[in-house]
Amino acid sequence: MKLTKTEQGMAYFVLVLISAITVLPLLIAFFTSMKGDAEFSLGAMSLLPETWHLDNYAKALQKGDWPTYFKNTAIVTIVVVIGSLLINSLSGFTFARISFKGNQPIFLAMLAGMMVPAQVVIIPQFLIMKSIPLFGGNNFVGSGGNGWLDSYYALIIPELAGAFGIFMARQFYLQFPKALDEAAFIDGAGYLRLFFTIYLPQSGPLVATLGIFKFVSVWNDFFHPLIYTNSESMRTLQLGLQVFRGEHGVQYNLLMAASLLVSLPIIVMFFVFQKQFIRSVMASSVKG
Repeated sequence: MKLTKTEQGMAYFVLVLISAITVLPLLIAFFTSMKGDAEFSLGAMSLLPETWHLDNYAKALQKGDWPTYFKNTAIVTIVVVIGSLLINSLSGFTFARISFKGNQPIFLAMLAGMMVPAQVVIIPQFLIMKSIPLFGGNNFVGSGGNGWLDSYYALIIPELAGAFGIFMARQFYLQFPKALDEAAFIDGAGYLRLFFTIYLPQSGPLVATLGIFKFVSVWNDFFHPLIYTNSESMRTLQLGLQVFRGEHGVQYNLLMAASLLVSLPIIVMFFVFQKQFIRSVMASSVKG
């Protein structure tokens, strides 16, 4: 159905309004990053800075050990994204294409886990991390040391699989015709060969979507690094932003400058993979 000029105008107005609401926080953060310290001490509430301080970005990078924060975040994010893509896609493929006893009950139980907040299971996870045998000074029974705490293991292992990623992968692989599997089996292929030679090469939209979700989640994670790490050498970028919170106040201009720099990889990644992201989200919502 073709829209009238009035309807098109209303649609454009709504889209522009939504875009403005979305971009406004970024603009506020950018303008705040350009303000001087005096504007905050005077309680000024103007949107635009009175004087533009481009050196705030250099000052922000001089506070804290940012190369270490970036290195830790990059290592954890890259390993988690690659590992979770493999595990989640394999699990989703198993639920979608392999019939086995307990398939549906196990899948439903996994989905029920999505309803449990991370804060509920953080204490059991913490105790498990602390009690890993033969790590972090622990003995054979997992006592005497810190286990995986304050290490890459604690930041990587719990993030490698997730119910949401498995759910999306299952929905994506349900769309493939059964004839594809039958043809592969006739050629002598097993399930692993079927996955790696046929399904995975056609999983571009799924990989892009899950990769973006996991990348953003791990890159912006503040909660888990705060609980699992305690040394300066294991700090991530989100924990590093706390250097701008002093005993008597917050350096909002430097905090916003550092926050924008930390967000750049996420913004770039989304624009690079936005087409695959949209295709996968639309495809995953069609069939259940």
